[in-house]
Amino acid sequence: MFNYDRNVFQASALWSFTKTARFFFAVWLAVGGVLSATPPNIVFVITDDQGYGDLGFTGNPLAKTPNLDRLAGESSQLLDYHVAPTCSPTRAALMTGHWSDRTGVWHTINGRSMLRVNEVTVGKMLQDAGYETGCFGKWHLGDNYPYRAEDRGFTEVYRHGGGGVGQTPDVWDNAYFDGKYFHNGKVVPAEGYCTDVFFQQANRFIADCAAKKQPFFAYIATNAPHGPLHVPEKYMEMFPNQPKNIAAFYGMIANIDDNIGKTRSLLRELGIEENTLFVFTTDNGTAGGANVFNSGMRGAKGSEYEGGHRVPLLAYWPAKGWNRVHSSHVLCHAVDIAPTLLEVAGVKKPDDIRFDGRSIVPLLSPEGDLKDWPKERILVTDSQRVTDPIKWKQTAVMSGPWRLINNRELYNIESDPGQAQNVIEQFPEQASRLVAFYDEWWKEIEPTFADTTEIYVGDPNAIQVDLTAHDWIGTDDPPWNQQMIRQARGYAGNDASTGRDKRNKPAAGDDYSYWAIKVVGSGDYDIECSRWPLELSHPLSERLAAGRDIPGANRAFRAVPGKAVPVQRAELYIDGKLLKTTVVSDKDTHVRFRVRLNEGSHRLSPVFVTTDGQKVVAYYASIKPAK
Repeated sequence: MFNYDRNVFQASALWSFTKTARFFFAVWLAVGGVLSATPPNIVFVITDDQGYGDLGFTGNPLAKTPNLDRLAGESSQLLDYHVAPTCSPTRAALMTGHWSDRTGVWHTINGRSMLRVNEVTVGKMLQDAGYETGCFGKWHLGDNYPYRAEDRGFTEVYRHGGGGVGQTPDVWDNAYFDGKYFHNGKVVPAEGYCTDVFFQQANRFIADCAAKKQPFFAYIATNAPHGPLHVPEKYMEMFPNQPKNIAAFYGMIANIDDNIGKTRSLLRELGIEENTLFVFTTDNGTAGGANVFNSGMRGAKGSEYEGGHRVPLLAYWPAKGWNRVHSSHVLCHAVDIAPTLLEVAGVKKPDDIRFDGRSIVPLLSPEGDLKDWPKERILVTDSQRVTDPIKWKQTAVMSGPWRLINNRELYNIESDPGQAQNVIEQFPEQASRLVAFYDEWWKEIEPTFADTTEIYVGDPNAIQVDLTAHDWIGTDDPPWNQQMIRQARGYAGNDASTGRDKRNKPAAGDDYSYWAIKVVGSGDYDIECSRWPLELSHPLSERLAAGRDIPGANRAFRAVPGKAVPVQRAELYIDGKLLKTTVVSDKDTHVRFRVRLNEGSHRLSPVFVTTDGQKVVAYYASIKPAK
């Protein structure tokens, strides 16, 4: 049914035009090549944790989204479009056209949010076809080489680290105002609110490309309205008499709406709106608005029910007539985005890549011809959020109006949109049909689960490799944001003091969380480990003062005081074996180990042992070749 060849996908990682070939292809495209004489620009906006019901045009009584409401009134709209129930998996699917579980991205942390090297992104494919490609805001598919946006086909990158501003891989003490961001790999300061900054950078990129008459793909991925809930006060004041969390959540959405209005105005001012595809969508169900309005759906972010993964998608492209109201009720999925954007751009898919999705241009076009659309299409979405996928864990198998949930519940959302009536006993043939598909689907992708995504060490493209607890493997809930780092998750009386995953029985000497690394070249390496980010040079046994708070409904991550961890010694484990031990003084800001690392795959666990006998994996580590 699927004919998936892992060797084909490994080979696809090597697919790319040379610079000379790219130049001549772009010239050929511009002068009237058979694919497209005038390649369209693409602006793709995706927000974070905003559900289908968190918009004025879908019926929300609180949401203030006049610009998006206006866009909905002049665009094509998908009414049965689905994603993953959480953010990284959705991004992996839309970037590659492959099922998230196939790409190695089925979680948002635990080393399971990094897009495997053998995957080719739509950014890379468009770049190789002569497009300028920019990524602004949230990437969340890897913070180390070779997984960063700048390694995966985007030439202009302005992003935060991890899954949100202030998460563990982000610049230390970052908050939603006046932050620091990674601009093409370098940390740069910024003034203003994060969403404003990301759109400003995207608009600069758009204007530069327009001036050069260069087709572009601008991927604008906001971290808002993901928590913590921070926004300029004027936006919270738009929602008087509401609880702070609701006012902040919908204030963040109102701010996004303002920025979308500014970007659309810029496209008109530059004279490029006509031949620009403008897409708006979100990455999963609502995280903050389900109790206000959820479009009658059951579930929210993280759920296998409809409210967890059915999201809005608007597409506006005047040159092709996508500038009037047109709605499609046909089931589709984030895996369809990559093939769709290639068709829009007139770019031929590389021969050695096979998509799990298909182009949904026929659904988006008011004149779309559906004669070749499959009469029956079955799609899968799941919420794994574990170290290794588990069959039927929080899974929805979808076909037409049918939703098979966890192999136990069946719903017809045409007659029961709220999924209140389980009809699996009344329609066993429908359930059997969906189970049979899922069994084949699982059988085909299950062998790929063992391909751990590893952080490269010793590669010339990344001389120094910085690791954070966000990517620990082996614990259910590592410290994925800086508040957790400050609170010393994994220590301070928490059960996860060793970072051990209680669901598994670790082998002797192998009971610590670890970073999965791939040593590219054998040699001697210095490994520096710390309780606090190394750039702070703060004694690793000492507490850290709280930082300044910012406007919003929550306390900023940095406004939490940092707890002391009384480190007495440090131990270094490689592949579960204790290699070195060293004593730690009260004034040490880090511990350095020099070790010989052989080429290949390894599990790295630097462990701090405290005066009260607890052990915790180092929150930060840096690796570079020894001099």
